[in-house]
Formats: sequence, structure tokens, C-alpha cells
Amino acid sequence: MDQPHTTTARREATAPAALVLLTAREATAPDSQMAPVERVAVGQDRLAEARAALRWTCYRLGAVLTATPGTNQVTSPLSALYALSMLRAGAGTTTADELDTVLGLTGQHLEAMNALLASVQRFDGDPGDVDEKNPPARPLLHLADAVFVSEDGETGEAFLDVLARQYGAGVYPVDFTDPSTAARIDRWVSTATGGRIAKAPLEVGIDTTLSLLNTVYFAAAWEKPFAGTSTSDVPFTLAGGETVDVPTMHASRTVRYGSGPGWSGIDLPYRDGFFLRLVLPDEGAAPVWDEQEFAVIADVLNSAEPVPVMVALPTWDHEHTQDLIGLLKALGLEETLGADADFDAIRPGTVVCGGAQTANITVAEKGTVAAAVTQFAMRMTSMPMLPDLGISFDRPFGYQIVHAETGLPVVMGTVADPRGDTGP
Repeated sequence: MDQPHTTTARREATAPAALVLLTAREATAPDSQMAPVERVAVGQDRLAEARAALRWTCYRLGAVLTATPGTNQVTSPLSALYALSMLRAGAGTTTADELDTVLGLTGQHLEAMNALLASVQRFDGDPGDVDEKNPPARPLLHLADAVFVSEDGETGEAFLDVLARQYGAGVYPVDFTDPSTAARIDRWVSTATGGRIAKAPLEVGIDTTLSLLNTVYFAAAWEKPFAGTSTSDVPFTLAGGETVDVPTMHASRTVRYGSGPGWSGIDLPYRDGFFLRLVLPDEGAAPVWDEQEFAVIADVLNSAEPVPVMVALPTWDHEHTQDLIGLLKALGLEETLGADADFDAIRPGTVVCGGAQTANITVAEKGTVAAAVTQFAMRMTSMPMLPDLGISFDRPFGYQIVHAETGLPVVMGTVADPRGDTGP
């Protein structure tokens, strides 16, 4: 059974049966039991300031993660921010300063992230219950956090406690040298995303000491669904000028509409509390904006009065995986993602060895379903000692299946070409 530690049992318990879920919010751990420890309750008086700070940082991350318009990009800046903020909980000295500066984090950022999570808690639910062909009338937004740590017990207790009490993160002690650990992480990701994402974007191995993950799952029906009979093939002009026919939905909708220098857009509502913001660049321009432009677009559309608009919107079903390390270094996280980072609060001598995100989205006549997973992996700066001896079966070899008690070879053969039969 794949279960995380409680705070008190983290060092003492060794049998998997002794491991229980750390937080009452976290319901996405495979084969796990709920535990009585809950996230810290944070007052909503900080919510307005926290929302503004989160929005700005999400715009900044989103601008970096969608800066290649020649591809079908889909990302979750919120998931990336949560994972980075969790990483910040274990940072010290100049590494912590760098994260605060680049991400715009304040001294109360842990409580602020907690409060923001609490503000969307009413939309939480089990992604596994969603019929994705018929998205729910009431939007579902499920966020989940987990940290898989080496079972040697050397991960900082204070760091893990912060993740549990401010982020509701499940803590899973694992043996990273065991090949089955990757499958356990994948199973957690799949459960947290309702099966939309089957695998974590990073590999773990013998040198891994920690794998930190955040997932986001969203599903919602349109306030007014598009009629299936209104969908027809319509020409779509690609960036290079080529025109292709794509299935396109059509409807008249009363929506917020706005425009500005180089863009126009609408907010297409779901049934409760969410909408899809669609921004169209001027003809010949690329759909690339920075955080200031995103903020301006938001201000214009947020203040716009709903008006009747004829909407023609393609259906799409996209998935995108990207390495985050180079993108985040370019954003300014050089020390954080380098060899001199201070993550001693997590484990002395550890550095970030990988960061990636996988996200997908399906937009169709009835609504939208989307999911994302952001993952950071850590290892020791000094690599573990590997055996001196090695053998590679990279030329023809023989094999036997032997009965141990008698020594009799039950099956025997040779491999001349692993691709297939070479016999007569």
C-alpha cells in the first residue's frame, strides 16, 4: 500500500502499513487512508492582496511558459507557482532571496498560498468522478501536492511540516533505487489528474533524493453549451500562412468583449465561477504577451460590459510537456537551479536536478477539461558510489533457466539478435 507518513511517525515507522496520509485535504494518494492532521486555517483578510500577487506571478510564469507560439502550448502557471513556492519552503540564504525576488513572494507567502487555496476549496472534488464527455455543470478545480522523499529519514522535518500544514502535501518515503518507485509516483499523478496524465514528466533514479509534485485538474461545462450541429469545418490560417480546415463551433453569446493595441478578446463563461479568456492577436502577429500585457488585457476584459458576440471557436485537444530548468533560469532563478543553491533545510548538499511540466486540455461543445503536473527532482551534489564491475550484454550471449534444487536447465538458448528469430 502506497501511503505517506504522518509528522510524528515519519522517522519511526518503517512498514508501509504504518504510513498514513498527512492531511485531511489530500484525497488523491493511491491506496491511502485519511489522517486527522489538517492544513493550517488562514483568515480571508489577506485574500485580496494574495490574489493580486498570485495573479501577477502567474502572468509572469505564463508568459515564459507560452513564449513559443509555433507549437500547441498548454501550461499551468498556477501549478508551476505552487511547486516553486513549495521548493521555496526549503530554501535558505541567497537562494531564498532569489526565489522571493523572481516570484514576488513576501514574508507571508506560505499563508497567502494557503488562503488562496482555501478560497477555491468549494470547487474541489474527485477527478475520478468526472465524465469528461459531459463536463460537470458545477466547475471542479482540484489541486494536489505530494513530496516523495528518500526513506532514509534525512529529509528536513521542518520542511515537510510546512508542506503538510500550508500546502496539504502528502509525504511518501520511498526507495529511489527501486524501479517500482517510478510507478508509484506515476500512479499518484494519474489519480490526482483523473487519469488524464498517466506519467510524471521526470524520471527518478538511484541519485534522486526528493521528488516534489503539484497537480491541477479542471473540468466545467459551458454556461451555454455549443450545439453539436453548429460545428463545421472552417479554414484556419497557420503561422506560416498555410490554410487548413478545422472543426469550429459557432454560437451567439453575450460575453465580455474587449480590445487594445494589437489584440481583441472575450471571456466565455462556464456555469459557476470560471470563464475561458480567449485573446486574438491582430492579423500577422504572434500570440505572445508579457506579464504587463497580460495584466492590461485582464483589466480591460474584467471591466467590460457583456455584449452580444458571434463566436467561432475551434475545438482542440492538446498536450504539451516542457523542461522548466532553462526557462526558469532565464527568468532569474540561476542560483536556485544551480550547483550552489541552499536547500539545506530540505537536505544538506542537495540541488535541483530536474524540473518539468506536462499539461493537457480538451475544449469541445459541452465544456472544458484540463490537467497539469509540475515536478521538481533533487539529488545530492556528490553522486552515490556505483559498483566497479559492470557487464553489458551487447553481443550474442547464452541463457539458461535453471531449477535451483537440482541444477537442471529447464530452458536454455542463445540470443544472436534480440530483434527476432535468426534460425533457419
